[in-house]
Amino acid sequence: MLLAETNFTDIIKNSVLNSDKFGRISTVDIIIGLVISYLVGMFIYFVYKKSFKGVVYSFTFNYSLVLMTMITTLVVMTISSNIVLSLGMVGALSIVRFRTAVKDPLDIVFMFWAITMGITIGAGIYPLSFMGSVVIGMAILSMNLYRNKDKTFILIVNYEEKAYSGIKSVLSRFPYSVKSKSIKNGKIELTVEVKLKTSNTTFVEEISDVEGVSEAILVNYNGEYAQ
Repeated sequence: MLLAETNFTDIIKNSVLNSDKFGRISTVDIIIGLVISYLVGMFIYFVYKKSFKGVVYSFTFNYSLVLMTMITTLVVMTISSNIVLSLGMVGALSIVRFRTAVKDPLDIVFMFWAITMGITIGAGIYPLSFMGSVVIGMAILSMNLYRNKDKTFILIVNYEEKAYSGIKSVLSRFPYSVKSKSIKNGKIELTVEVKLKTSNTTFVEEISDVEGVSEAILVNYNGEYAQ
C-alpha cells in the first residue's frame, strides 16, 4: 500500500518537475493534427449538410462541428502532454454548462462524432479517425437513402361542426391521423398529421373553401410535435 502511494506521489512530482514536457509536442505535430482535424471536420460538415432533413438548416451549428473537432484536438494534445495539465483541464471543463437546446437527436450524434474524432486525432491515432469517419459517414448517408420519402405535414383547421364532412372528404385522399381536437364556444380546432407523396399542397385551399371553415394552416412536420 505504501509502495503504491509512493509511486503515485513520484508520478505527481515528476510531472510537476517536468512541466516543460509540453515543449515535446513539435510544431509539425500541432500543424498536422490541426490540418487533419479540419479535414475530418469538413467531412462531417458535408455529411451533415447532405443528410439534413429538418425544417430549417442551421449553418452555424454545422460549421461549429468543424470547430468542435479542431478544439477537441487541441484539448487532447494539451492534456496528453502533462498529468498536471490534464487534471486542471478536467476540473475546468467540469464547470462548463451548455444551455443551448438540441432538438434533433441526430444533432447530438454529429456533436459526439466531432468530439470523438477530435480525441482520436489529438491522441495521434490518425488511421482510426480517417477510417472511423468514412464508415460513420457512409452509414449515415446509406440510411438516409432508405428514409421514408413521404413528406409529413401538420394541418390545423378551425371550423364549425357542419364543415366536418367536407374536410373529411378532402383528407380521405391522403394518409392522415388525428393528433388533437378541441372545442370552444362551438368552434372546433382539429390538428391532423398528413403524409404527402409530393409537395402539392393545393388541398389546403380546398379545405379553406369548405363552408364553415374559418382557418386552415399547414406546417412542415419536423418530428417535434408536442401533444
